[in-house]
Amino acid sequence: MTLLQDREALKGIAERAGRDLEEASALEILKWAADTFGPRFCVTSSMEDAVVAHLASRVMPGVDVVFLDTGYHFPETIGTRDAVDAVMDVNVITLTPRQTVAEQDAEYGPRLHDRNPDLCCALRKVKPLEEGLTGYDAWATGLRRDESATRADTPVVGWDEKRQKVKVSPIARWTQDDVDAYVAEHGVLTNPLLMDGYASVGCAPCTRRVLEGEDARAGRWAGRTKTECGLHG
Repeated sequence: MTLLQDREALKGIAERAGRDLEEASALEILKWAADTFGPRFCVTSSMEDAVVAHLASRVMPGVDVVFLDTGYHFPETIGTRDAVDAVMDVNVITLTPRQTVAEQDAEYGPRLHDRNPDLCCALRKVKPLEEGLTGYDAWATGLRRDESATRADTPVVGWDEKRQKVKVSPIARWTQDDVDAYVAEHGVLTNPLLMDGYASVGCAPCTRRVLEGEDARAGRWAGRTKTECGLHG
């Protein structure tokens, strides 16, 4: 399969796989992706944890793991990326925005994330990912249905209309307990902030600890109607 393949054919593959693999295990879903797309498949990771990267490495050693360095990450997140790169059988690829934070501040003014978070995410996340995924037909995410209402219908395999690619979410049906069990069983690297009250880890200026009873995404863009950065919705 190549990037020149008809997009309608890719879309059809995604829709069929979404139905056929709904009850499949995460490893089975990732093996299907690896067998179907080979080097045209990658994993994306925010380095909240390395669960999907670890799963993918079991069926596709050396798999590309794409990380977006927005320039606003917690030091713990960068440390997790470096640790994943050092100890796991994966190829970590770091994407960066076209502008540094200082260059963005000079053009748009400081703290754009406070004044226009959608634009900040578009510049520092959405656009770099679109450019970084040009060499792939399919990408994997760590999305789970139990994370928030906006992710409740996440298919295990679907069609990413925005990027015209197959989107694989192998742990979509997992719960947080499933993630915790996998981490414990396999000694998977996780972001230290998960042990410090953060249930979801994004850019430092737009992420806070969650309160008891809140869903895992409540600490992202708290106090705003914004719930997604634009990568997944």
